[in-house]
Amino acid sequence: MGTSSGHQEKTLLLEPFGRRSILEKSCQTIPIATKEAAHQVSVVSEACTQTEGSDNQRVLDVDLGPLLDYPDLGEFLQRVEGIMIKELKKNWRSHAFDGYEVNWEDQNQLVSCLHTLQYPIAVERQLQVTSVTWNCTGSVIACSYGRLGDGDWSTEKAYVCTWNLDRRGLKPNNPDVILEVPSSVMCLAFHPSQPSLIAGGLFNGEVLLWDTSRTDDHLIGRTGLTADTHTDAVYQVVWIKDKPQGNKLQIMSISSDGKILVWQMEKEGRIVLLDGFALVAQQIPNNIKINKHGRGDSAVGVTCLSFSHFDQSLFIVGVEGGYLLKCFSGTQTAALASTSSSVPLKAPAQFTFCPQGGPVHCLDCSPFHRNLFVSAGTDGHAHLYSMLQAKPLMSLHLSDKYLFSIRWSPVRPLVFAAASGEGELLLFDLAKSSQKPSLCIKQTDNGRPIYCLEFNRSQKKLLAAGDANGFIKIWQLSSDFTEQGARELVILDGISSEITD
Repeated sequence: MGTSSGHQEKTLLLEPFGRRSILEKSCQTIPIATKEAAHQVSVVSEACTQTEGSDNQRVLDVDLGPLLDYPDLGEFLQRVEGIMIKELKKNWRSHAFDGYEVNWEDQNQLVSCLHTLQYPIAVERQLQVTSVTWNCTGSVIACSYGRLGDGDWSTEKAYVCTWNLDRRGLKPNNPDVILEVPSSVMCLAFHPSQPSLIAGGLFNGEVLLWDTSRTDDHLIGRTGLTADTHTDAVYQVVWIKDKPQGNKLQIMSISSDGKILVWQMEKEGRIVLLDGFALVAQQIPNNIKINKHGRGDSAVGVTCLSFSHFDQSLFIVGVEGGYLLKCFSGTQTAALASTSSSVPLKAPAQFTFCPQGGPVHCLDCSPFHRNLFVSAGTDGHAHLYSMLQAKPLMSLHLSDKYLFSIRWSPVRPLVFAAASGEGELLLFDLAKSSQKPSLCIKQTDNGRPIYCLEFNRSQKKLLAAGDANGFIKIWQLSSDFTEQGARELVILDGISSEITD
């Protein structure tokens, strides 16, 4: 705000003759200007720094020691120490979470088909996929082509094909390896540790061994047609150890001729017989009333076999008569077999389970419980047995036609899969229901059977199934069927404890 101020000045003048006069003058000054100003801070920030700890920390602790001494806290810790140690030891001994793995992935409830594989020439000839097997790495799937059913196809050419699913540029209609075989191939089994070795059984009774890593002739061994060879179709081959703590592997084969034979690979491509068993009607234990297949010393045809995962000397066999037998490889009882053999055959059967409504096509011992196994056959039921009693724990009607294959999941104790004669792949989860399948997948559009299936033990989400149309489908399982629950082993143990009347 501006202001003005006046200035007045008076001057005294002396004139002659003694007179005085006064002269007055004034002027106006420039207005004085003043101004006030202020500054407002719009942003405020704070900053601080953290000093590094002192190297002489012990001095600090000693200095603060009296301040950190809480008598009440010390008394409390001493009072609860025993209880806490007791509870910690109890938790350490608990098996409630055995086998449980935390799943950080998103849950997926879908089961999808990743690949549909085929060998066009075999499909054109209307050959069926009789067996599938994964190699030890879980990347290669092999299948055998042949025929199942009535008739004699011993001289019809068949095939064994393999695909590497991890190979870039996978061609579903062009197998990586194609092996021509002079007789229908009924079964296959990859070596458990050497990813290129495959054993196979033929309709004519032979057992063959291939090495798919070779560039020339893949066939490296065969039993030939001798007095030791099976006289009927070989329905299953299994790799076994030569002894409980041994490292060498041998091949066990089973056949409807009633013999279970153990083979060893020798030099010059020879596979020789080392040991053997025979099932004779007269020597089957009569612990229950059953209709035996034949009388006296007649052979009982073997159709399937599964070894216990907890006892290498114990195995279960299924036979054409519809019943199952508990067998021991360490038996010394001679078999009353009418056929000649270069090694003495033994009678392994020790216990008979209640019969099913027809021939048994497949059975599988649980990898999670020493007493449980499942079986399937022509009666369309999946039967769950305990090795400790003759009657099944439960029988589940899954198909109006045959069931051709059944397998326990290698990662879920309560899950198994079955293949039906109606072309359905059935997934069963006992944690959800003990009465019906959790999922039914229609694999064949024309309702033709699925003959074989196999879980991938290395890549747990993969399941392979082969059908009568000549196709192999690779299914990717959802997390519902691959992630183990917290109490599955407890539930499985409870099921095994049930006693049937």
